Amino acid sequence: MAHPRILHMLTPLKHMSPFDVNMALDAGYDAAIPYTSVTVEDVSGLVQDAIFSRGPDGVKRTAVFIAGKRAIEALDMMARAKKAMVPPFEISVFADPAGSFTTAAANVACATKALRDKFATELKGKQVAVFGGTGVVGFASAVIAGLEGAQATLIGYDGPDRVRKLAEEANQRFAVNIGYADGSTEEQKTELVREADVVFAAGPAGRRLLSAEQLKHAKKLKVVTDVNAVPPAGVEGVGVKDDGTPIPGTDAVGIGALTVGNVKYRTEAGLFNMMIESEKPLYLDFRDAYALAQKIVG
Repeated sequence: MAHPRILHMLTPLKHMSPFDVNMALDAGYDAAIPYTSVTVEDVSGLVQDAIFSRGPDGVKRTAVFIAGKRAIEALDMMARAKKAMVPPFEISVFADPAGSFTTAAANVACATKALRDKFATELKGKQVAVFGGTGVVGFASAVIAGLEGAQATLIGYDGPDRVRKLAEEANQRFAVNIGYADGSTEEQKTELVREADVVFAAGPAGRRLLSAEQLKHAKKLKVVTDVNAVPPAGVEGVGVKDDGTPIPGTDAVGIGALTVGNVKYRTEAGLFNMMIESEKPLYLDFRDAYALAQKIVG
């Protein structure tokens, strides 16, 4: 009898996301076991308990998922998990804190497709303004864009210090050149939009980040994505179902939260399936998510 497929789900938070549990079970895992309030220091012991208890056949049907709310913490936990492996006792690990890595991958993939289909151009060399830059979706979107050769700027709303630290962390870890800016005032946001080719709106649910009037000042603007599905829209004029839809009063097109969300859902499901089907251990983060999301959008 084959060993059951077991996914050990680690989070530093009080609860594991029911969304991720559902996704894992629907993808084909027989059991998805949550471990909460996990620290980076806890990861090695948990991983080694998982790998040494099942033998060579069982270990192939075992995996780890890393959740949480912070990108850097999730990546640190993933690095600790990888270091804890003792080949041939080695299992796959997938990090997707708050679903943000797969959301960011879908976000950038949708924007890239719109640039190609609507404007016959690419992301490389574009100025990308990331509103909601202190959040994990904004952070990961900026890093992916930077790895694709864009000049991304993380934009925060509480002064430059927090967003500066995130930009510096990204640049050090991923050899990108992400900038940062304070968008505390409407005037600051207007100036930041004015120079952008692409805007990613990745702010909190139900918060308006940019108005239609501000977009009118963005003469270079081509694509706007908004991952907020809760009214009001994060960007005025971008609907949740928009998919390369013209934004009134501009020359740009918009991509809404449900369009991004559909690609995100398929990306997360696809990465779970990759772990299930692979004969070799995989280590999956936002870069792998972006590669898959690109294939999904076509």
